[in-house]
Amino acid sequence: MTDRAMKEIGEDRSLLIVDDDEPFLRRLARAMEKRGFEPEAVETVAAGKAIATARPPAYAVVDLRLEDGNGLDVVEVLRERRPDARIVVLTGYGAIATAVAAVKIGATDYLSKPADANDVTNALLATGDELPPPPENPMSADRVRWEHIQRVYELCDRNVSETARRLSMHRRTLQRILAKRSPR
Repeated sequence: MTDRAMKEIGEDRSLLIVDDDEPFLRRLARAMEKRGFEPEAVETVAAGKAIATARPPAYAVVDLRLEDGNGLDVVEVLRERRPDARIVVLTGYGAIATAVAAVKIGATDYLSKPADANDVTNALLATGDELPPPPENPMSADRVRWEHIQRVYELCDRNVSETARRLSMHRRTLQRILAKRSPR
């Protein structure tokens, strides 16, 4: 870890990571530790809120959709307990409405998955009105669309007719999309 990076992080290097994707959670925690942070990784909203209440960290990376609820609940608790915390909300299902909600509640930035540790670090350490640099390899528009369709399909218990109704598309069109491989 370079002296400059340590200075950017500051004295309090505590970092809360809340994500229900366990392999991603472990990888991100290890990568952030190598970058000078002191991560505490949890998989649920309840555990995230408990840590945010007991010992609010200086930094947080919170997944938006978790198995036991919404990551924005953790953001709210953390913002109440530590107004100066830098919070990045991560999600694999980005939408303008959720980005606006995350920022209104107090998130510093909003990143779509897959975000790597460099993207997360840049977002956490961005100062003032300065925006972090764009990701090196963002998801294509086709991939974002495919991810959204897959998410709705899973939420509808893999029911094609219900998914098509919710997405306002013809059932056969949806079946053709689902039969194809995911775009890059």
